[in-house]
Amino acid sequence: MTQLSGIHAPISPILLESPLELRCCWLMMLFRFFLGSLDRTTETIQEYRWDPYLYPTMSVWPPFLGKWKLGQKETMGSSSQVPKQDYETLKKQCLRVGCLFEDTSFPATLSSIGRGPLLQKLPAGLQWKRPWELHSNPQFYPVKAKRLDLCQGLVGDCWLLAALQALTLHQDILSRVVPLNQSFTEKYAGIFQFWFWRFGKWVPVVIDDRLPVNEVGQLVFVSSTYKNLFWGALLEKAYAKLSGSYEDLQRGQVSDALLDFTGGVTVTIKLAEAPGNLWEILTRATFSRTLIGCQTHLGNERVLENGLVDGHAYTLIGIRKVTCKHGPEYLVKLRNPWGKVEWKGDWSDSSRTWELLSPKEKIVLLRKDDDGEFWMTLNDFKVHFKLLVICRLTPGLLSQEVGQRWSYTTQEGRWEKGTTAGGPRTSPHDTFWKNPQFLLSVWKPQEGRMFLMPCSVLVSLLQKPRHRNRNRKPHLAIGFYLFRMSKLHDDQRRLSREFFLENEPLSLPEVFLTEKEVSRELWLEPGTYLIVPCTSETHQESEFVLRVFSRKHIFYEIGSNSDVVFPKEIVDQTEGLDEFFTKLFEKYPEINAVQLQKILNHMTWSNLGNAQPVFSRDACQGILALLDLNESGTVCIQEFRDLWKQLMLYQDVFHKQDSNRSGCLNWAQLRAAMRGAGIVLGDNICQLMLVRYGGPNFQMDFVSFVLLMLRVEKMEDVFQNLTQDGKGIYLQKTEWLMMMLYS
Repeated sequence: MTQLSGIHAPISPILLESPLELRCCWLMMLFRFFLGSLDRTTETIQEYRWDPYLYPTMSVWPPFLGKWKLGQKETMGSSSQVPKQDYETLKKQCLRVGCLFEDTSFPATLSSIGRGPLLQKLPAGLQWKRPWELHSNPQFYPVKAKRLDLCQGLVGDCWLLAALQALTLHQDILSRVVPLNQSFTEKYAGIFQFWFWRFGKWVPVVIDDRLPVNEVGQLVFVSSTYKNLFWGALLEKAYAKLSGSYEDLQRGQVSDALLDFTGGVTVTIKLAEAPGNLWEILTRATFSRTLIGCQTHLGNERVLENGLVDGHAYTLIGIRKVTCKHGPEYLVKLRNPWGKVEWKGDWSDSSRTWELLSPKEKIVLLRKDDDGEFWMTLNDFKVHFKLLVICRLTPGLLSQEVGQRWSYTTQEGRWEKGTTAGGPRTSPHDTFWKNPQFLLSVWKPQEGRMFLMPCSVLVSLLQKPRHRNRNRKPHLAIGFYLFRMSKLHDDQRRLSREFFLENEPLSLPEVFLTEKEVSRELWLEPGTYLIVPCTSETHQESEFVLRVFSRKHIFYEIGSNSDVVFPKEIVDQTEGLDEFFTKLFEKYPEINAVQLQKILNHMTWSNLGNAQPVFSRDACQGILALLDLNESGTVCIQEFRDLWKQLMLYQDVFHKQDSNRSGCLNWAQLRAAMRGAGIVLGDNICQLMLVRYGGPNFQMDFVSFVLLMLRVEKMEDVFQNLTQDGKGIYLQKTEWLMMMLYS
């Protein structure tokens, strides 16, 4: 122990073996103490405020430390890689020495914001503060919250926000990107971690929690509609670090962010050329695990007379087929990342077209609030929007094949000037044959035998960034060619110039695209093929990743001296359900209570074990009443898909809490199960629900749990749609009777 002016400060043996950030922290604190002076540069100093409630375990360093500054001279260099930082090690060492983490690789300075026009938008007196300095009860992420809406800040990253909003609709996908066990209370050290999919691998990004704010403490960039939530702002900071700076988020495509959040298959549909079955595609997409965004026509983010913003990205958060007096209408629900400014046409919040619906359907769907969310018809959507971007974790979205699993293979390569940067097939230099060459063998999965029927194959070509800063070097124009191999080939020897002179490609780029990812769905007969990725010009250098998805294949690079990479299987929880739904509703276009009862009682509830539920006619009538918005006494395929998703969630949370496998939940288990589904009721209400829906021994079975959960969720939606102040609602007597008696 070394005594400093009567205060004992331990000199830890970990000092010499700690990473740079922590050694800086230790040495700077000691140095400043001995000198008794502080550097007052406002941009690089973070005030250290000690709060024993927030940091009960950090008693090593008392408040005499005041302020300190970590070194900011460390630079990122020109590498496209994010610096490797061990989150667990850094966090443990911060807790041990009693200091908050400060990330020298992405410092709280203007260098992390950028060098361009974004600097001109910043407010005077910009500061960097931690969430506990901005709110008395900061939360990282609330598992209980039903809505996690975010609002765009000064950065022009609506494309990122649209993808983020889509991420919030899928808890399982969100938790892969955002580890939800992080907080500002337990073992808090000012350090957070996020995960992003980068060209075949999930990579961690570590940040500190200092965020840029204006003079009154408002976040300058992304914020939440709940002002004490900070997961969105911190995720944006992590993505800015991954991209080089906040400035590098100014321009982008929704598809780029969706890819980085999932590693999934991104399909971009030009709405002017949309297929005739677009509604069917959207129905399947919203049922399965997909993230959906869209973009308006090119512009400068100007608000148009119809309320839309040109050159802007939105999130598609729902679809609905409604029954009007003149017939069915197909609606899509969108959200503006600004959290305000909405569509003003038909089916907007103030539109009279809502009067065409039944009172119940109107109450459940219409929310009159300037929150950036709105409905519009599918036809208006196709007219006023340019692109629809759908990202799914399996590629079967556009395919009509059902009942089989998908597999995928990833190969990395590079175009090098003078060797493998051969350019396009039409290059005057006649160097196309020098490009990397990949052999693809495709066959039908039935017992490995060859069947002369087309197979669905999706090929995805991604180019890696050529600079640490995402927008410093623009993407190259890329594409790929596909050739049929008519005979066996020595896979150790690359194909020569003569092969490409004698053989025409089966598929070629219509246009070389300056995109991060270029993908195409192909229908190929079983056989052997050659894929040649290339740039639009010769001698252009970059690294790339080539992915192939199909039912069954082998895929590898010719002449690379590398082993064959066997495909990995993709497990899709909804596999085969589309076929089931289609056959079911071909027989029964609308399902009544009797048919619903037969379906639910013939299902196998895999998570419930021996305690298989039995749905009574009365229970099915209750379920039907909750789903039947148009008062037809039946449900359509879309409503049944929505019900199915909810039933799968309820089964999971019920099984998790039914620890003794009795098939029933007690009061504590019921409360925990509801929280697991994102519903929080007061203890007194929860007890009353057990009395209302439980048995004589105050135990609730799965069927009663389903009825309760559906009712609670529906009533919550109704309240949020009707309330003006968040405290109460107004209903006419007929509306009140309808909601109470038929729901």
